[in-house]
Amino acid sequence: MAFSLDHVVIAVADLEAAVAGYRALGFTVYPGGVHHGGVSHNALVIFADGSYFELIAYREPAPEVRWWHVLSRAGEGLVDFALLPESIERDLAAARGRGLDLNGPTAGGRLRPDGARLDWQVVRPKTTDLPFWCGDVTPRTLRVPEGDMRTHANGVTGIASVKVAVSDVAKSAARYAALAGPEAVREVNGGASVAIGTTPFELADDAAARTHVTRRGEGPMSLVLRGPTAKALDLKQTHGADLSIAVHHVRD
Repeated sequence: MAFSLDHVVIAVADLEAAVAGYRALGFTVYPGGVHHGGVSHNALVIFADGSYFELIAYREPAPEVRWWHVLSRAGEGLVDFALLPESIERDLAAARGRGLDLNGPTAGGRLRPDGARLDWQVVRPKTTDLPFWCGDVTPRTLRVPEGDMRTHANGVTGIASVKVAVSDVAKSAARYAALAGPEAVREVNGGASVAIGTTPFELADDAAARTHVTRRGEGPMSLVLRGPTAKALDLKQTHGADLSIAVHHVRD
């Protein structure tokens, strides 16, 4: 099976304010639209590597949605991440064959501001240390447009790595091995690194990770982005998402 990092979800209290904050940081922000059912709406920050940030806000209370609960309880910030499967049916069979417990696929989608309807299928793991899957029914280019919107004034070209806060590295590493195959997981400095496409996922259960798990649950804790200048981004402008940029040297 072949997965790649599809997107990272950042829950925010006010979508317009979040869009303004990310634009002030030099990101190009694209209006996403309203999700089916009308409960939430979003905006996207799309990168040249094909991954993106989803800035999501709720238009009404959504007590049945975990992201809404995290936002309500712990405030704005990273709440989830998603993989792009090569084939949902084939990848589901392979992961379940390795013992991974998964729910789905279930239908999802949104209506873009220009009226285009997008549809996808979602597969969710039983634990939030693992990413969910987002497989397109309509063409992915409708959901994740190409062109100038993937270029950013700050020079960021993609997501270099994802740090994942977990309760127990060994148990999470075993679940990732069931997800992506045992060859994708290796031990690194008391933690574990998982190769998903071109993106390493670093699993951590250190003190900072335990604090994150207590406040927000297991899941993405921080991201490193590829860009021309190394720096940490202001948490107020990122609306609670722990983001930093690392210098990315292009090799000949």
